[in-house]
Amino acid sequence: MSDHVTNEARVIPLRPAASEPSRTPAGADAPARAHRPPVLVPRRPPAAPAPSAREPLWRDLVGDVLRRERLAQERTLKDVAEAARISMPYLSEVERGRKEASSEVLAAAARALGLGLTELLSLAQRELTRHTRAESVRGRPASAPSSGPRSSGSRYDGMCLAA
Repeated sequence: MSDHVTNEARVIPLRPAASEPSRTPAGADAPARAHRPPVLVPRRPPAAPAPSAREPLWRDLVGDVLRRERLAQERTLKDVAEAARISMPYLSEVERGRKEASSEVLAAAARALGLGLTELLSLAQRELTRHTRAESVRGRPASAPSSGPRSSGSRYDGMCLAA
């Protein structure tokens, strides 16, 4: 009355394997083919967009504004990081657009530079608008003008930011 359990795991393929011509001679046992693991083919990553077609990331814009303001005040990264009470390497990464900083970190960095969070975000919004207009001049339409009931037919280049 002993039940003998094998140590083999039962594999259930998620997708049926692509049909292949049989490699086993006729008359070979069918269960041997059933245990063949599925062949995985690596997918190619999608092609990256051309550098000129890339829209700027918000973190890049904010980082550029922080760095521009710091350099305009002729202050060092260490000085601003200490005043903002954030680490110098982290502030450097924020300025280079490598990190997506929280609103608290952005507010602290802005205060250390004598700016409010609203001013920092407004400067970043202007940079985005400038970039959008530059792309529009190069032949790429930025966005179609609104044809809503309040539209006068002119394009609105503003952006609403909530802090």
